Amino acid sequence: MTKIKFVFLLVATIILFHACKKEAAQQKIQFQGEAQGTYYAITYFANDTLVSQDQVDSLLEEFDKSASLWVEGSLLSRINQNDPEVLPDKYLLDLFDQSRRISEDTDGAFDITVGPLVKVWGFWFKEPIKVNQHIVDSLLPLVDYRGIRIENGRIIKNNPDIMFDFNAIAQGYSVDLMGGFLEKNGIENYLIDIGGEVFGRGQKPDGSPWMVGIEKPSKDADSERQLNATISVSNIAVATSGNYRKFYEVDGVRYSHTIDPKTGYPVNHSLLSATVVADSAAIADGYATAFMVMGIEKSKAFIESHPKLQAYFIYSDADGSLKTWISKGLDGLVDEQ
Repeated sequence: MTKIKFVFLLVATIILFHACKKEAAQQKIQFQGEAQGTYYAITYFANDTLVSQDQVDSLLEEFDKSASLWVEGSLLSRINQNDPEVLPDKYLLDLFDQSRRISEDTDGAFDITVGPLVKVWGFWFKEPIKVNQHIVDSLLPLVDYRGIRIENGRIIKNNPDIMFDFNAIAQGYSVDLMGGFLEKNGIENYLIDIGGEVFGRGQKPDGSPWMVGIEKPSKDADSERQLNATISVSNIAVATSGNYRKFYEVDGVRYSHTIDPKTGYPVNHSLLSATVVADSAAIADGYATAFMVMGIEKSKAFIESHPKLQAYFIYSDADGSLKTWISKGLDGLVDEQ
């Protein structure tokens, strides 16, 4: 064996040894906690604990103080109360921008000014009141995303009684926020789940993708959770919106937590669950809510004309049986149970 060949084999052996050592050193690191009135679960693989749970909690707490309705004194709460001294921070400005684009794209099916209606229907903190058409009619003029704007770093409302509700996009946004934080700290393979809104980057050490479950719609909020399907996730976000867990009943009538911004009433149609796949969790989250407002037929047509979005819909047919619809871009990624 020549000296050159020997040196080449030695270098190749050293590189292979270090590559194997690096792969073997990959640790599975997991955190679980609470944020935005829900849970979070983060899993990542790395050679060391590059991000701690204290850092995760600190970032999520910072975001909650900005955009959460659950945190007393948050920037969003103060803006809803027309506090003249409060200015929106970078999170709120970005949320406003992304929300407006989704609103325009869906002809108002998604609308962050739906706050007064969500509140009166009892999906904020107080018990619902007996809502009637007169009450709905009095609040509908406050619900219009075109009635707000940003000027000189301030949020301007056409009517001071307008109130914002970011619940339909904030969890997805926080997933994106956390993903950026992990990547900034050198983490390339991770799965983030905040309240069911998910983003998976890279893969597991064995080369397999992350797997995310899609829940089967249940008859009531306390029913045992069952999977309707699983979806393979790698470098994509997945968000699901449904009306089968978040609702209340009055006199035998079930009221969904998804409010139609145009009618002022909870939605009532055959689409039971909308799962959206996109590059961003905030985008997936916002469109999933919009589709729950739009219904099955309009949502299918929308997806087919917007190739950057993919979707998995669960709906009921005329006799009440569950049916599913999978967009073409998800072929091979969704495994129905």
